[in-house]
Amino acid sequence: MNYEGILLGAGAFLCIGLFHPLVIKAEYYFGVKSWWAFLVVGILAAGGSLFVDNTYISIFLGIFAFSSLWGIGEVFHQRERVRKGWFPMRKSCPKAKNPKRKNEY
Repeated sequence: MNYEGILLGAGAFLCIGLFHPLVIKAEYYFGVKSWWAFLVVGILAAGGSLFVDNTYISIFLGIFAFSSLWGIGEVFHQRERVRKGWFPMRKSCPKAKNPKRKNEY
């Protein structure tokens, strides 16, 4: 039996599951200006996947890289979800709940 596909599928699932709350927290505490952090992590992981000898680690780094790059767009979508009232705002905004961030809305 080959378990590599299942393991890589589980790794992809965990990456997606990891980035969902990361995007929410990043937008909550830092706003959309956090997009650059997702870009840097994505570029580093993509670069790392090019130089790793192990095929499975390289694939996982590629999945991680593109999950991070996908997070850039999700940070901006998260701002819209906050505007719609689906997620809490920070306190510096009207009706907001997080005092640690400057007003962007």
